[in-house]
Amino acid sequence: MNKSELIDAIASQSGLTKANSAKALDAILSSIQGALKKNDSIQLVGFGTYSVDERAAREGRNPRTGETMTIAAKKVVKFKPSKNILD
Repeated sequence: MNKSELIDAIASQSGLTKANSAKALDAILSSIQGALKKNDSIQLVGFGTYSVDERAAREGRNPRTGETMTIAAKKVVKFKPSKNILD
């Protein structure tokens, strides 16, 4: 499902127009993105939890040359689904 299909699904299930559904989806995604940038976690009961985790720097290999290189530390978003999401 892509974004436009999600907007269509929101519109059909909520009775909102497609334009209002798009605004609502954009507001939700913007709020989630803002919270994650502040290193907050987002817990949606019955759906799952988004959180920010920090990966440490590590050694890796260039697959083309086999040369050892350092992979920089970075922050990544993790999603832990709720137990009932896949039932």
